[in-house]
Amino acid sequence: MSSADAFYSHLESGTTTTCHAWEISRSDGVWFGFTDHDCNLDFGGKLYLANSGLTAKALQQTTGLSVDNTEAMGALSALSVTEDDILAGRFDGAELVSWQVNWANPQERALAFRGTIGEIARSGGAFQAELRGLTESINQPQGRAFQRSCPAILGDGKCGFDLSQPGYSIEIPVEEVTDRRVFTFSDLTGFEDRWFERGRLVVVSGTAKAVVGIIKNDRLQTNLRRVELWQGLGPEIVAGDMIRLEAGCDKAAGTCRLKFDNFTNFRGFPDIPGEGWLTSYPVSSQANSGGSLVR
Repeated sequence: MSSADAFYSHLESGTTTTCHAWEISRSDGVWFGFTDHDCNLDFGGKLYLANSGLTAKALQQTTGLSVDNTEAMGALSALSVTEDDILAGRFDGAELVSWQVNWANPQERALAFRGTIGEIARSGGAFQAELRGLTESINQPQGRAFQRSCPAILGDGKCGFDLSQPGYSIEIPVEEVTDRRVFTFSDLTGFEDRWFERGRLVVVSGTAKAVVGIIKNDRLQTNLRRVELWQGLGPEIVAGDMIRLEAGCDKAAGTCRLKFDNFTNFRGFPDIPGEGWLTSYPVSSQANSGGSLVR
């Protein structure tokens, strides 16, 4: 008899000893186990902690491809879910599995929910997380977009560009930072003005390790470089922490060809007619030969 069949037989017995257990697997490989029982549970070679204070709302499940959803609530704890980790986005998109378990015999259990963690809100020393079912991943636009700019992300499998090449990224210590958003460097002149604009700032060490910020402005003034992010980093970052600056791309065909020499992988359509072409009409003062629209 499978563990699920044994659990359902337990439910039919009329006298039940059931609870819930959750396991969270983050993208950085860190794993957590929680239970709303008053004692720890051990099954499947994993330990589910009882002192987490984690609870869950009712699960809404539907037939078809509608997205199953629910919410989980719990206390922020230095041993499990911390505010710094939430600010750093380390729980964003983490995989979550929920079980119904017979706490008197944890080998009797049934899978109740599988999905990912969505939006997380925190206040008063507690957090509330939205849980999204597996069908959420297909609830997105599919196929290629026909547009002038390139839809690929710089450095991903579709783009194919290697950002580790010399001249396209650099690891340096933080010198001066304001509001966790504006970084100033006294000797970073080996790159052109705006070279890192639209690129990424990745924290390599410190409390904010692995946090990523998108660069809004990159200005070079004499021997001073000022890098500004669109949004301040969540966790604290201080002078001496190592960061990596990566070159930015504006998705234009010219940038792909001249800055990155990667035009063979350009996935946009730079010659696609614009909206003006749809409403154009013959004009006696212009050529009406039906030739190329590119000037």
